[in-house]
Order: sequence, then C-alpha cells, then structure tokens
Amino acid sequence: QVQLVESGGGLVQTGGSLRLSCAASGIPFSISTVGWYRQAPGNQRELVAVISGAGNTKYVDSVKGRFTISRDNAKNTVYLQMNSLKPEDTAVYYCNTKYVYFNQANDHWGQGTQVTVSS
Repeated sequence: QVQLVESGGGLVQTGGSLRLSCAASGIPFSISTVGWYRQAPGNQRELVAVISGAGNTKYVDSVKGRFTISRDNAKNTVYLQMNSLKPEDTAVYYCNTKYVYFNQANDHWGQGTQVTVSS
C-alpha cells in the first residue's frame, strides 16, 4: 500500500522558516522523482521544487535561493526547507512521487499540509 505523509506545515510570520517532510512507504523510493507542489485558493496547483532519484534538483523561480529540497533515501523521506517565507507562499503543499516500475508509470500524491505566512 502506497502512502505519502506530509508534515511540518503551520503558521509562521513573514521572514520565518518551516521544514516540510514527506515520508513515503510502499514505493521504490530511491528511484522515484519527488516533487513538492502547492495550491493557493483560486489558483492552479504549481510545482515548487523537484528532486530526482539521483539527487538533481529544480525550483520554480519564485522560491530560488529561499527553498531547498533534499532527500534521505535511508528514511524514505524528502524535505523542503523553506526560509525567508513570504505571504505569497501561503498554500496547501503537496508531495508527489513519480517512478517507472516494471515498465509501468506510477504517480502518487500525499494529502497536503497547510502553510500560512502572516504579514
């Protein structure tokens, strides 16, 4: 059974920091690409940061220099360290994994965690 469990969201003031965690089970974690997405009310879900199985990373321009995505394959966990938070970072943050296993593409989502940045 596949599970992605996000944690670490909360309420923080502008300029503060949070670290989100995405703990995975039931998937070949070390070969999966993991992304953090976010969705604010009235907006489409957008990709914030992604890390490949090899550890390559990409970020949306609005978070470059402030957010860092990392992974610990021994713990089947991906982290999103968010610094210098702004009110526009307020959203529900979702973890997503993608991988190909036995020639079949797989795509899984977590339940989301709320991040609220007050001005």
